[in-house]
Amino acid sequence: MTNGLVLAQLIDQAEDAGADLVTLRAIVEEAGELGAARALARLGLEDAAAAKDMAELRELLGAWRDAKRSAAKALIGWIVRLGLALVLVGLAVRLGFGAWVK
Repeated sequence: MTNGLVLAQLIDQAEDAGADLVTLRAIVEEAGELGAARALARLGLEDAAAAKDMAELRELLGAWRDAKRSAAKALIGWIVRLGLALVLVGLAVRLGFGAWVK
């Protein structure tokens, strides 16, 4: 059972017991806002600078991902170049160009 369904059933039960639907919805909304505020406070994100901090963290994470991607591409490029160089050396030796070096 999802939380939304449980909440809807609880509201229905309270309304059947005589509570006003508008009052119940207001209580649920206030409880949700209070819970969200508590969760943000526990994470240390309750102050006005939290939005800026989160934006900076997202930017930093994006830069980190870009750096990892660039490093991986560079590594793959070097491996391919090394492989091609080895193939060329092998062909040179196979075709007898090794004697030119001596």
